[in-house]
Amino acid sequence: MDITLKLLTTDDEIRSFFKVMKELRGHLKEEEFLDNIREQEQLADFRLLGIYTDGEPEGVAGFRISKCLAWGKFLYVDDLVTLPVERSKGHGKRMMDWLIDYARQQGCARFELDSGVQRFGAHRFYLRERMEISCHHFSLIL
Repeated sequence: MDITLKLLTTDDEIRSFFKVMKELRGHLKEEEFLDNIREQEQLADFRLLGIYTDGEPEGVAGFRISKCLAWGKFLYVDDLVTLPVERSKGHGKRMMDWLIDYARQQGCARFELDSGVQRFGAHRFYLRERMEISCHHFSLIL
């Protein structure tokens, strides 16, 4: 079994992970996916990390590096998901480890993410990975 992690840069690479991302972001439309990613790249230096097993897309993480007064320079994970049939095979941990190493290489002081309150399995995973619940995130739909 060949497991590969790769930053996704080409249109075809990005499109090949739509099915995986849709597991987390069910509202996404395939015909808008690539344009949405490209716009996020322009606005926030957004990137996608894909994980393949034997060449098949099985997990993806969307992330960006930013800086703010509260945290200094940080890597923020917008999306982290694997296909349901591939969960508990270590893909999430592999992506997290890669992202944390990348954040350190980029001089980030912190690694941050938000997780929906209903995602109990994800919360167990993040806590197991030594992450802390550090704040409440509030939102207002406009």
